[in-house]
Amino acid sequence: MPQPQNLQKAQLVPLVDGKTEGTSVEVQFNPQTLKLNYSNQVAGGTQPQGSSPQFASTGVTKLSMELWFDVTLPLPKGAPATGDVRKLTEQIVSFINVQNSNSTDQQIRTPPNLKFKWGSFIFTGTMDSMDETIDLFSPDGIPLRASVSVSLSKHDLTFEFSNASGSSSRGAGASPLSTAKAGDSLQQMAAQAGISNWQGVARANGIANPRILQPGAMINLSISV
Repeated sequence: MPQPQNLQKAQLVPLVDGKTEGTSVEVQFNPQTLKLNYSNQVAGGTQPQGSSPQFASTGVTKLSMELWFDVTLPLPKGAPATGDVRKLTEQIVSFINVQNSNSTDQQIRTPPNLKFKWGSFIFTGTMDSMDETIDLFSPDGIPLRASVSVSLSKHDLTFEFSNASGSSSRGAGASPLSTAKAGDSLQQMAAQAGISNWQGVARANGIANPRILQPGAMINLSISV
């Protein structure tokens, strides 16, 4: 079913040098759901019975969604005029193509960084995988409709927000959360972030014992009471 013309569409935006935004790709239909997964990797092997798990210093955030494309319906803004739906889905494929593929340096042979934007929702990372399913063909065998499942990831546990106009916002809830590691105290974490009022941060986060933090706990160091 065609969506209202004034409906804000989600966009995939390539990032140049991790900062400058390139030409965006607008989805044809907004995804019905966005699935987010936050995880820490347990480090140090098997732990003695009863001891707390030791977490790595950074976590991983994953975003997955399903996008639909259908050339028999109105095309997204800026999309090429085409009778083959793969001309639309190849725009998504470009986000998983490895950069500098001819280089022998494994450090620079990586997928491009990208930003997924939809209203106040922002996710910056790289595309891990893409599955395309074509389920409608013309009598001549030309693909007309396809669903694309994509998975994005980034190696931190942060939340990004923007206001409705798309500009960045640092209001309440817009700051990244910091992950406590084994042996961390709130005083330590606050000092490393340049914050002197660790007591206010403890009260705002509901921390009863700031000297002992549960490894993997998510702390908002930007708020205080």
